[in-house]
Amino acid sequence: MSASTQHLSRAGVSIWLDDLSRSRIESGELGALIESHDVVGVTTNPTIFAGAIAGGAGYAERIAACATRGLGVSDTIVELTTADVADACDVFAEVYADTGGRDGRVSIEVEPGLARDTAGTVAQARELWAKVDRPNAMIKIPATVEGLEAITETIAAGISVNVTLIFSLERYRQVINAYLTGLERARAAGVDVAGIHSVASFFVSRVDSEIDGRLNAIGTDEALALKGQSGVANARLAYEVFEQSFATERARLLLDLGANPQRPLWASTGVKDPALPDTLYVAELVAPGAVNTMPEATLRAFADHGEVRGDTVTSEYLESNQLLNAIAAQGIDYVEVTEKLELEGLQKFDASWDELYGTVERELRKAG
Repeated sequence: MSASTQHLSRAGVSIWLDDLSRSRIESGELGALIESHDVVGVTTNPTIFAGAIAGGAGYAERIAACATRGLGVSDTIVELTTADVADACDVFAEVYADTGGRDGRVSIEVEPGLARDTAGTVAQARELWAKVDRPNAMIKIPATVEGLEAITETIAAGISVNVTLIFSLERYRQVINAYLTGLERARAAGVDVAGIHSVASFFVSRVDSEIDGRLNAIGTDEALALKGQSGVANARLAYEVFEQSFATERARLLLDLGANPQRPLWASTGVKDPALPDTLYVAELVAPGAVNTMPEATLRAFADHGEVRGDTVTSEYLESNQLLNAIAAQGIDYVEVTEKLELEGLQKFDASWDELYGTVERELRKAG
């Protein structure tokens, strides 16, 4: 057992692994991480599944069975990914029960091509939820403008949602509003709101990468002194939004009726700049109730040498605001940056989906 991950969990942060594959499940490695690294959940996305299935381990027989059934590529992808998520949900069933549904969660994302399609997103969210058929699943929906209403409708149907690809504070406020609206509709329809859970995935390292590139281009000492700080500052201010939003009368009414707060989740926590500490986006984002979803390299780095200094978020709001104001004073437009990152995020998921589609198409052809 890692002392560092134990301390992180005791500080109120839920550790989720940002990775899943058939080999992780069947080897027992996923289950072992619960004991050795305090992992209490898993997130997935098209990039993760593209890598796992392209690697091939554990998928050949399942693809052959899909070929025998005459399934097309898209249906085969659904079969493979939902099977992995369902089996991972079973691995985390005890964690789910022990935490009252707060953790033990495994996320699966709607197809990236639906990011601008509200009705299509809702339809596939329902399909994936029914296909996985586990109460501890979460359906990932991108926080595009079109995704906001899809989030509301999916929550209203009693389906737990992981909202992904959030970069800006304003979009995060809209996501929380979409969640609360969904809870209100669920309650009006007689759905038990206590059974609905949600997290809001706020991306961290990509903000640093984009803003630091612009600070490098400016090149002054004043600009360069601001590098490596914007991602953490932005996330800390997101936590302030979380605190404020769930302290409102509207939210308190729902919470008093048994609803759950939508927890902030730190995503994109792998450090991309080798000049920065490899545990930066874990150690500097410790706050009660937060989730940190880590790629394996980040998880193992923190388990090895990560330090927990208590809450590193809630006392830093003023400094975080000052930091973002200083970056704005350099001529860097926050709105333009976050809109660019959302678009790039969608493009990366589209590219990964194309890779996944091509891999499965080739394997089906071989199996047929």
